[in-house]
Amino acid sequence: MTTAGDLMVIRPRRLELPVWLIALGLMLRWLCRGLWWCLRHPVTVGLVVAGVLLYREFGRSGLIVPLVLAGFVSAVWRWKHEASWWAWCAGPLLGRFRQVFVYRRAWREAMTLCGLTRTYDHRVVLPQLLRVRSDQALDVLTIRMVRGQTPEEFQRVTANLAYAFGRRHARVYSERPGEPSVRTGYWAMALGAVDRLRYRDRPSLVYLVLVRTDALRTVVMPFDVPPVPDFTALPLARREDLRHWCLHLLATHVLIGGATRSGKGSVLWSLVRALAGGVASGLVRLWVIDPKGGMEFAMGRPLFARFACKSFEAMADLLDEAVTVMRERQTRLAGAVRVHTPTEADPLVVVVIDEMAALTAYLQDVDLRKRIASLLGLLLSQGAGVGVLVVAALQDPRKEVLPFRDLFPTRIALGLTEAAQVDLVLGDGARNRGALADQMPRWAKGVGYVILDGTPEPARVRFSYVSDDHIRELATGYPAPADAADILTQVGRETADEPTRPALPRRPRGPLLPDSLLTFLDRDTDGGEPR
Repeated sequence: MTTAGDLMVIRPRRLELPVWLIALGLMLRWLCRGLWWCLRHPVTVGLVVAGVLLYREFGRSGLIVPLVLAGFVSAVWRWKHEASWWAWCAGPLLGRFRQVFVYRRAWREAMTLCGLTRTYDHRVVLPQLLRVRSDQALDVLTIRMVRGQTPEEFQRVTANLAYAFGRRHARVYSERPGEPSVRTGYWAMALGAVDRLRYRDRPSLVYLVLVRTDALRTVVMPFDVPPVPDFTALPLARREDLRHWCLHLLATHVLIGGATRSGKGSVLWSLVRALAGGVASGLVRLWVIDPKGGMEFAMGRPLFARFACKSFEAMADLLDEAVTVMRERQTRLAGAVRVHTPTEADPLVVVVIDEMAALTAYLQDVDLRKRIASLLGLLLSQGAGVGVLVVAALQDPRKEVLPFRDLFPTRIALGLTEAAQVDLVLGDGARNRGALADQMPRWAKGVGYVILDGTPEPARVRFSYVSDDHIRELATGYPAPADAADILTQVGRETADEPTRPALPRRPRGPLLPDSLLTFLDRDTDGGEPR
């Protein structure tokens, strides 16, 4: 008998299975797992099977001879084309080795201490390490997140993850880093399908990039001057994966933020060097403003169509003339195109400003400062589409120093002094996503963070170092044409009046007031008769 309040313990009925059935179930379970592993690693299984067959057929020589031949072929392959050797041979092998012997050994500890684990049904759930891909400098870890996690949680602990695996720099990408190659030739269709599969959208994955060997410690030599610059891909810097970082200059403005001695000159002169071929051919006009009295740009004076370095009034006049060119092009190109295409007859005008804060914040003449600010606002808001671009560098990116900072679509952050300045230059949340521009070491001059096209995650690059001798060679070999400063003569000569648009026919409409009220309002006030 049980009464109210008695404690009842109810145990589920236990189903007892025979030992042989349990052993059979475990064997089937491990067999299925083994078959699945073999399907996921066909290359490893094929090599093992081939090694066993060769050993049974030829003994030790059946293993030694293929290894020697494979080493010889690998050495020749690396000598002839190192990039493909890393992509198809050394990268996968090194990545698999590091996945097993480096990352898996510390995976549980690193995920737990970095706060990336979850507890579900009294069990600890870890993010799953799927794959490691290596190259000359980087390890790319493909991670399947725990259900309910977001890439922002990994980005907040990027520095913790780097030091957890014994590295100093790391990046977290929500999409696969890099871009699919442009396939041409006989196998283009098949390889394009493979790329679409590899780069498909996979929201459950996150990519952790660890810098194994810092390729940015060495000084980057200047790149070759292209005869015809590609305004959508100007080579300016080296990335951490040893590839070139190219600037998309067409229809954009560029802001460069960095403290003193952080390498802003490397960025500006790398850009000038990339445009030098267009300067000599007349495809580009460089209008340079150097408020430091010409200490930065006076050495390259022959490259510039316009140059102002001492008088702030002359700098304001230069900006005023740039606005005049912008207005002329707007009138001429309206209704024809939406983005200006540079030609020798209608060149690209790039206004380069060093230390922009001297014009917008530190200038004592209030009226002149307001005039310059209004002209810069017009250029930044309307000049990109008509080929009048602004490239500006400054040390202090605060809002009161640069009130129109948000009008720069492309931003570059070099070494900064405060953590808050990183988000001011690159945008909110950039530092949490790995842009540690406030922690630059002393040797990192010219090292900065940029935003790659199409991805919000920042990338770390080092800009080329252009020495004084290189600048003199540029000034001698690529001077601007003699009539480069006469671009304003086109204004007025090429400006066309706005076409007259015929009036559109309007449908007749009835009166909005009733007839009785219209009759009353239409009466003559003297005689009382209708007009």
